[in-house]
Amino acid sequence: MENLIFLAHVVLLMVLSPILSRLFRVPTPVVEILLGSLAVWVGLLHVDNEVFRNLAKIGFFYLMFLAGLEIDIQRFLHYRDRFLKKAILYFICLYSISFILYIIFGLSPVYIVAIPIVSLGMIMALINQHGREHKWLELSLIIGVIGELISIGALVIFDGAITHGLGWQFAKSIVMLIAVLFSSYFLYRLLKIIFWWYPNLKRIIMPHNDTMHQSLRFSMALFFVLIATMQWLEIDMVLGAFIAGIFISNFFAHKKELPHQLSMFGFGFLVPLFFIFVGTTLDLNLIFTTQILMHALWIVLAMVGARMASSFAAYHSYLGFRGTILFSLGDSMPLTFLVAIATIAVKNGAIGGEEYASFIVAALMEGIVIMTLIQFLMFLFKRADGKSEEKI
Repeated sequence: MENLIFLAHVVLLMVLSPILSRLFRVPTPVVEILLGSLAVWVGLLHVDNEVFRNLAKIGFFYLMFLAGLEIDIQRFLHYRDRFLKKAILYFICLYSISFILYIIFGLSPVYIVAIPIVSLGMIMALINQHGREHKWLELSLIIGVIGELISIGALVIFDGAITHGLGWQFAKSIVMLIAVLFSSYFLYRLLKIIFWWYPNLKRIIMPHNDTMHQSLRFSMALFFVLIATMQWLEIDMVLGAFIAGIFISNFFAHKKELPHQLSMFGFGFLVPLFFIFVGTTLDLNLIFTTQILMHALWIVLAMVGARMASSFAAYHSYLGFRGTILFSLGDSMPLTFLVAIATIAVKNGAIGGEEYASFIVAALMEGIVIMTLIQFLMFLFKRADGKSEEKI
């Protein structure tokens, strides 16, 4: 009974968050984190509920599953020749700057992974709002896909390193990770051949006239089977969720409505649980101290600065000054992955409570301030272009 009352309070926050998001024009995950933190502060929720913790973990895995659904391998291969070399330059610059900052300032190794992390979530929000007609947004999507693949790999390696240390167990987990990636690639090629020879097999697995919701059942089965497989192999279960999403999006493209259905279920229930849970782990009294706010600001400046430098090195000739600025800012909002890294790091003792709070506040700052700044700059640039046309 106690768990049901607790979950009823959580669901109430889930219902309120999109309303407040629209009212204040703030990204929904930001609102959910703030509501979770506020609920603990006023005594509505407490942080030691095991059922809520496990549901939030499933919500996080489902978020990574949805990230995998955004990966279109064919589109990536289409753009490969045009953008791959500059993408390599961009990520080399990004990770090099992160490593230099780590050395100069004597930071925790967490920052090597955290500063260059990339997530598609906020990029998709921008594309949903402005479309893909802007060159910098189209490039953001392509780099977001590559970056998310790299980030997932970095996340898995990072989790293995801080869980097992840099000994034999870590080496074993890296070998296992490489084996899983190669196995996934060969399975992908094998399934392409099988589905090419037997195209109707796709429609047997996921029929067009799906009155029994077979597509959703198969998707959920694949999601949990791959998560369980990764747990059995002692690899971060995030990878299993991500691979499940990639397989569904690339093999069952005939089910146009399926990603939308899976996304509705995720963002309607499971994913908000994760963000509200993250909020419950924050101490509001701690967040609003000068030390936490300054530390969070430095994290944001490091992430934006690293992307600015890398973007001008790789893409200034293609995007121009304005486009490069907007691209850099658009790539500086890895809200979900930054929260994920902070969660993994604090769970394994790689960072303390104050540093964890700084990362979460930095993620919130990026979600609110940078998104607002992008909207403002786009308005200014559009207005400046309009005045230039009038003079002509």
